Amino acid sequence: NISFPQDVNLLNEARENLEGIAGDLCRRSGHRVPRMYRRNARKDYLNLARCKKRTVKKIRKAIKQQLQYIRRDRKYIDALLDAGCRLTPKQAKRLAVIDKVFEQQKYMYENKVHSVPDRIVSISQPYIRPIVRGKAAAPVEFGAKLDLSLDEKGMARIEKLSFDAYNESDVLIAATERYYERTGHYPERILADKIYRNRNNLSYCREHGIRLSGPALGRPKKNAGTDKKTEYRDNADRVAVERAFALAKQKYGLGLITSRLDKTTRCSIALSVIAMNVDRLCRSLLRLFYDIVFSRYKQHEFMLILIQNNSLKKLACC
Repeated sequence: NISFPQDVNLLNEARENLEGIAGDLCRRSGHRVPRMYRRNARKDYLNLARCKKRTVKKIRKAIKQQLQYIRRDRKYIDALLDAGCRLTPKQAKRLAVIDKVFEQQKYMYENKVHSVPDRIVSISQPYIRPIVRGKAAAPVEFGAKLDLSLDEKGMARIEKLSFDAYNESDVLIAATERYYERTGHYPERILADKIYRNRNNLSYCREHGIRLSGPALGRPKKNAGTDKKTEYRDNADRVAVERAFALAKQKYGLGLITSRLDKTTRCSIALSVIAMNVDRLCRSLLRLFYDIVFSRYKQHEFMLILIQNNSLKKLACC
């Protein structure tokens, strides 16, 4: 849950944070607040923010102005620190993030580029990175990237969680080995996307007798001896994983993470998956309970037993 990162907005937020830190240092130490031209800086930012047609020349001019304001405010803070002022741990951490944002934005402005390694897109959440997905609706996504697996019982597990972009195909072997540690045997089949079907994963599955569903690598052969029925069943069963992602986003809070810190964000993601597993387990227990009771009693006898034994509360607890 972050605003779309724009260079001018990011620099304006960094400038406002520096002004707040400088004012707090002066209040706590008794020094005079330096003249930082806040109104002029705000006016220069609004000249672009309220502009309907943003040309490259206007954007570069606004970025240059904000960089100059940040450089001057940073000198004021250094002078206050030399005079004996002390930063709080939170201010020191925020100041380090702003310094890195300034270096990245200055590099992109001077070299006329729009990308830099480990680019910061949010000052309050510096651990978030842009991940290029290439989708039509959202070419670039911001947030955590995770690999989710479902076993034969429908239980979901987070195989890998990272805020940096990574290649998903490297997760398959590690996830399979963890499955072997839990169950004592390798799975009969693995239903995955095409990106997981590289040579290393295919050779690994071939050595352990695992069927990795999907088309073969290379040019399609004319007389390929594939079982169409098995391929169709694997492709249909693979939809369960995609359905689990949609269910976690729509019903269990995975679609909008509002936490700020890195640790709390990871906990929110893990709790969403745990809640989905608990709900599935409760549904399975209720289904088993219904099957056992209905197989022994008729429907009217079943309702009579529930009322006599006062089991409605127990059923709600399940």
